[in-house]
Amino acid sequence: MGDGLILVLDAGTTSTRAMLFDPNGRVHAVAQRELTQHYPKPGWVEHDAAEIWGRTQACATEVIGQAGGAGRIAAIGITNQRETVVAWDKTSGEPLSRALVWQDRRTAPMCQRLQAEGHEDRVREATGLLLDPYFSATKMRWLLDNEPAVANAAATGRLAFSTVESWLLFKLTGAHLSDAGNASRTLLLPLAGASWDEGLCSLFGVPMAVLPEVIDSAGAFATTALFGPPIPIAGLAGDQQAATIGQGCLSPGDTKATYGTGAFVLVNEGAAIPRSNNRLLGTVLHQLGGKRHYALEGSVFVAGSFIKWLRDSLGLILSAAETEALARSVPDSGGVVVVPALSGMGAPHWRPEARGLITGLSFATGKAHIVRAALQAMAHQTYDLAAAFAADGARWRSLRIDGGMAANDWMAQDIADLTGLTVIRPDFVETTALGAAMLAAVGAGLHSSLEAAAEAMIGTERHFEPAMGEEVRDARLAAWNAALAKV
Repeated sequence: MGDGLILVLDAGTTSTRAMLFDPNGRVHAVAQRELTQHYPKPGWVEHDAAEIWGRTQACATEVIGQAGGAGRIAAIGITNQRETVVAWDKTSGEPLSRALVWQDRRTAPMCQRLQAEGHEDRVREATGLLLDPYFSATKMRWLLDNEPAVANAAATGRLAFSTVESWLLFKLTGAHLSDAGNASRTLLLPLAGASWDEGLCSLFGVPMAVLPEVIDSAGAFATTALFGPPIPIAGLAGDQQAATIGQGCLSPGDTKATYGTGAFVLVNEGAAIPRSNNRLLGTVLHQLGGKRHYALEGSVFVAGSFIKWLRDSLGLILSAAETEALARSVPDSGGVVVVPALSGMGAPHWRPEARGLITGLSFATGKAHIVRAALQAMAHQTYDLAAAFAADGARWRSLRIDGGMAANDWMAQDIADLTGLTVIRPDFVETTALGAAMLAAVGAGLHSSLEAAAEAMIGTERHFEPAMGEEVRDARLAAWNAALAKV
């Protein structure tokens, strides 16, 4: 058990990190490396899977060294960008192509064809998901059809497909496993099914033999000796499931929103399989001892990545940290409205063909107006999701927020103002890593349950109360809806 420290590997979209927690939720060390983003064509987004592993391993080695060696680590938890597909060779253990990232839209024609053939209702009923390029199955089929190395590996029995947590687990241990939460994002796992569905795999043309074994979210899965004495891998969760757990949203009705590369709202649905009439998603929140808890989810594709685009592509800002002061420096957006649909629109609109829009520009417009409008777009997207959840009978009572963007006080207040909800932000906003640590702590026996882990590991929080006048809110919503109509 070492000294009871928990190593979390957090493989995100723009960076990968290693964080070291103790069983009381305190952070003892952090290391982070950025990931290279590849955009070979409009709508295409790729990662180098070898880079993901190499930089994650480097981060882990760094924090283990700070801890005083692997002997002090009781367990490892892994959390990851979901839906991203890695194709690798079972014999060599090396990637066969670049990974297709969750943001990648190249399979939109395939999804449209399947919709036209009438398959969406069946897929949605089984998986809780929609036929959208966001999810993994069509990415897998694209790789089989368009990457000769992947097709050859499939023909010779060497191909393995996985999402990112499964890829890292393989590199650490040699095991080909995926937790039920990540598996539920592929379009190949029925929400009520223990494992992959033969009919769904046939529909998408994905051989069942190339997929990992579906397992619990916490437990003694495998061990790694890469860093010295063996360490058990004891927790696995996609980033949004992990953040929901890290926010302590363990009871039905608890709601959280994560503002990172994208924005993701999850409402705990307990043991009931979620259904939506408003194009929200059903997903596995976690599986413990073979028993599943579910969530209803709304996914927005572009949030922090739009701020990164303002920085890296337009040069409007030097760092994301500038955005709060810029937003406060002007009384309003000066009529500017941003629709940040740089990779299509997710829930509740689901328009993969949509493209971003900045409207209302004039000679009086400065960069502060554009930045403020970009931050306001986060509140508008949240408002649209809140309306969809309410229409499904899952009205939010309050909203717990986290992720890198949530550190922006101005944005947190704007979300409270526009939605009319109390917004609650933990003082430690990196709840994705915390949730993975909680799962690993339970899997390694450091805590008896997620509830016990939450009691011990989740810290203090701050509340933002709504203060916007109705006329201002109505004007904002009208301007937003007018801009949406142009996208």
